[in-house]
Amino acid sequence: MRTEKEKMINGEMYNASDLELSKARDQSQKALTIFHQTQKLDEKKAILKEMFGTTGQNFHVNPGLIVDYGFNIHIGENFYANFNCTLLDICPITIGDNCMLAPNVQLYTATHPLDPTERNTVIEYGKPITFGDNVWIGGGAIIIPGVTLGNNVVVGAGAVVTKSFPDNVVLGGNPAKIIKVLHL
Repeated sequence: MRTEKEKMINGEMYNASDLELSKARDQSQKALTIFHQTQKLDEKKAILKEMFGTTGQNFHVNPGLIVDYGFNIHIGENFYANFNCTLLDICPITIGDNCMLAPNVQLYTATHPLDPTERNTVIEYGKPITFGDNVWIGGGAIIIPGVTLGNNVVVGAGAVVTKSFPDNVVLGGNPAKIIKVLHL
């Protein structure tokens, strides 16, 4: 029988109040508190290397970061997250090389049942988010569960991305749509 953590990571319905998951969330919040309090960049980087599932060697994350667990976050080389980014990682968030998140970007892998009776329980589920290489997410954009963005995608500020998109496009709006194709 799978643990609640295994079910969560696999995108299956799981019990969010599970003791192992509660402890993991507490641990990540403690690590984030230290991350936000330290001024030393090498210490900040070490905290995230320990917390995240995988990282490249070169990355930078500004203060204000919010995560659920951290262990489901996988970032490539030259990752940059500006101030106040939220990465809700009940399922994997996989980000390629040379990707940038502007201030207040929100990546949500967590979701809930549509049926109100089920939704009022502690049972929930999620869907992974995946970015290719050279993805730039504009300020205040929201990426919802299950979205995959190809290489060289640019998401305009304030966009709400509700579905997946291929390589070499610029997205904008709510819901986001292709506003330009990049001929690279």
